[in-house]
Amino acid sequence: MEVFTLFGTDEHKEKYLKPLLDGTIRSAFAMTEPDVASSDATNIEMSMVRDGDDYVLNGRKWFASNAMHKNCRVLIVMGKTDPAAAPHRQQSMMVVPIDAPGVTVVRNLPVFGYHDREGHAEILFEDVRVPSKDVLKGEGEGFAISQARLGPGRIHHCMRAIGVSERALELLCRRAQSRVTFGKPVADNANIQDWIAEARIEIEMIRLLTLKTAYLMDTVGNKEARTEIAAIKVAGPNIALKIVDRAIQVHGGGGVTDDFPLAMAYAHLRTLRLADGPDEVHKRAIAKQELRKYRDLRPTS
Repeated sequence: MEVFTLFGTDEHKEKYLKPLLDGTIRSAFAMTEPDVASSDATNIEMSMVRDGDDYVLNGRKWFASNAMHKNCRVLIVMGKTDPAAAPHRQQSMMVVPIDAPGVTVVRNLPVFGYHDREGHAEILFEDVRVPSKDVLKGEGEGFAISQARLGPGRIHHCMRAIGVSERALELLCRRAQSRVTFGKPVADNANIQDWIAEARIEIEMIRLLTLKTAYLMDTVGNKEARTEIAAIKVAGPNIALKIVDRAIQVHGGGGVTDDFPLAMAYAHLRTLRLADGPDEVHKRAIAKQELRKYRDLRPTS
């Protein structure tokens, strides 16, 4: 929705954005590819070759979230239109109906054996023809669009991670109070109380950082909030994973079964350390921003 709002034509907004806002259809973002390190978007290899008034798309994508949903109708696809251009001007994004000729949804990718509710699809594009009017913003703008889109996506991931953290802490507390070991409730153990206290502190920390990030995005824009966006994308999933892991420990053997939601939560949270950029890429971006502050300072004797 963010991409259609910022870069879609009036036709795109009427055909896709309005139904998306109404909740009657779903969309999927197809950028990641199985054959390249997609954490560097300049690696994208999908071919988008101009042929008259159309582009012809060939390539393979995966982890296209939502593409398995029964109401998914449209894909936003990133590929390479000019391999000879500057590295960040080679890519473009196009609007492709999911039922366009040549588009094949190959499979739903499991994550640690679990399937996400809306799915992570592998999709094959074979001689898919896309009208030039469906190029978003213009040829060579794909990388810029990806950066504009990923900021809001990352903060949404973190909001969900906070919700999972709260649920895991609730389950941890309930289990610790209801289980008795060595003659006393598990909750009476000092280490369990430490875990509970640390979880509450850490949840409030990531909640406040997420709220600050959202505020900055609304007031000064995604570019100015890039350090905070990167920071919360690292902190949110890592803290959530820590809390879920401790909740699993308190649940004992049951915690790693599907009798409780913790194992599935852990699996999906672990993917967030990779989705929309791995931790290492975000930390690198934060470090660059910090170092830039002191770049022009001369060493003192």
